[in-house]
Amino acid sequence: MFHNRSAHRSMRLLRAVPQIAAMPASPIAPRRTNRRNLRVALPLACALLAAPWSAHAMPPQTDQKTAAQEAASFKPLTWDDLTNRPRPTADATVAYGADHMQKVDVWVPAGPGPHPVVLMVHGGCWQTSIADRTLMDRVAGDLRDSGIAVWNIDYRGVDRAGGGYPGTFADAAAAADRLLTEAARFRLDPSRVVAVGHSAGGHLALWLAGRSRLPRSSPLHTATPLPIHHVISLGGLPDLEATAASPDNGCGIKVVERLVGSDRADPYADTSVPRLFPLGVAQTLINGREDRIIPYRMATDYVARATAAGDRVALVTVPETGHVELVTPDTAAWAATRTAIRTALGMRD
Repeated sequence: MFHNRSAHRSMRLLRAVPQIAAMPASPIAPRRTNRRNLRVALPLACALLAAPWSAHAMPPQTDQKTAAQEAASFKPLTWDDLTNRPRPTADATVAYGADHMQKVDVWVPAGPGPHPVVLMVHGGCWQTSIADRTLMDRVAGDLRDSGIAVWNIDYRGVDRAGGGYPGTFADAAAAADRLLTEAARFRLDPSRVVAVGHSAGGHLALWLAGRSRLPRSSPLHTATPLPIHHVISLGGLPDLEATAASPDNGCGIKVVERLVGSDRADPYADTSVPRLFPLGVAQTLINGREDRIIPYRMATDYVARATAAGDRVALVTVPETGHVELVTPDTAAWAATRTAIRTALGMRD
């Protein structure tokens, strides 16, 4: 018979089993849990499932929190919580155009290389005034410290001259492809690239992975785009048509028209990721269950459509996690992302 407190903890672990199973190689860690504890969680959960339960083993109803109560009590991180942290600096900056935003920051690990690479794409509702590549510096530094190079791109948002269609997309594409010409200089391995995008950057990361599917008639078509091995969207907005029809998303709906333009018969044909299905690239979506900026259905609906089209897609749902946690080191969400990255790159923890 379990003590009530032990039973309560066991029930919380059991509720985490679906999240553990969703991870590609490692369970989702609670905040500040070390890797040794992660290796214990899944066997323990399985043992608990196999053990006989009696009515006396269950904690009193008053000692349990419902999922709704836990969500209501959750306090998400704010942007200030992230930006007030110390910010590491990149090793180099590469310009791929004349505009101030047409830059890439390069984060290079120690050692001779060639290093596996994360192609990183920031969010900010596709608007330069909201965010730029420096928002990703803290997680970029964390990846560099773990032996992974980062190609952290910037681009002109819809609120900047030259942004929108086709500029924002052309910028992201040019920034990604520049990795091919700079790989030897920075000891990078262009055959081992994982794209990681946050929020609106999740859309662009997925779009970059699907560029080989662009119609030849599109001005965004490129004959030999950078090959991307795996793409990870963190609280992303992958389906622009769904975003434009969802006023409850944190970016609003008007920005989508500014992004895709309104002077073409079908502005989503070469801009919205589902129009490019199947991408033929493995995809992982990592979303916070309490994300108040990006509706959770954006992830579940996309996964259903991508899977139906024949793509390999996994959804990792992190409980008690909002939008900022997804790009904040030392959170369960970032632990899940780092594990997904390392797994995709064939790296051991």
